[in-house]
Amino acid sequence: MKRNVVLSLPNLLTYGRILAVPAVSACFYFEGTTPRWIALGLFILAAITDFFDGYLARAWQQQSALGRMLDPIADKLLVSVSLLMLAADGTIGNWSLAAAIIILCREILVSGLREFLAELQVSVPVTKLAKWKTTVQLIAIAFLLAGPAGDMVFTYTTLIGLIALWVAATLTLYTGYDYFRAGIGHLIAE
Repeated sequence: MKRNVVLSLPNLLTYGRILAVPAVSACFYFEGTTPRWIALGLFILAAITDFFDGYLARAWQQQSALGRMLDPIADKLLVSVSLLMLAADGTIGNWSLAAAIIILCREILVSGLREFLAELQVSVPVTKLAKWKTTVQLIAIAFLLAGPAGDMVFTYTTLIGLIALWVAATLTLYTGYDYFRAGIGHLIAE
């Protein structure tokens, strides 16, 4: 693999998003509100790179197989680890755990479906609604990362995060069904 592809700015942004995952989760091992704000800041920076890595790769014609492989992995790592840490510390609890489970299950199922279809050389493009789902999901997680620290500034921070999480879970079910419907013909034919 060429060095300029490995070290292109779009790929460096993706690497940064992957490195943000353990940094965000480490914040949960410290007491007080400051670690929650740090986790939120890291998460926001990582989420912003999700937009810019793909945009810059297309604009600068620096798309690569490495970037196409790592980008969705980085996204799923950031979302799933954040949801797991939020569940572990009790920010996401009770019935809201179902929303987090829906999101995690859809991510795994769609990844498996995409992998299967890639073997058949069938591409399933990302829909506009799936992009909205991702946006709502990232907003929900951001509010939940602020969680108790955010509630001290604005009483409804966690509540807004939980509502957005359910909206994301609903969109997740719909877009997951969309992907499954698009791939079912290929599954049955096999």
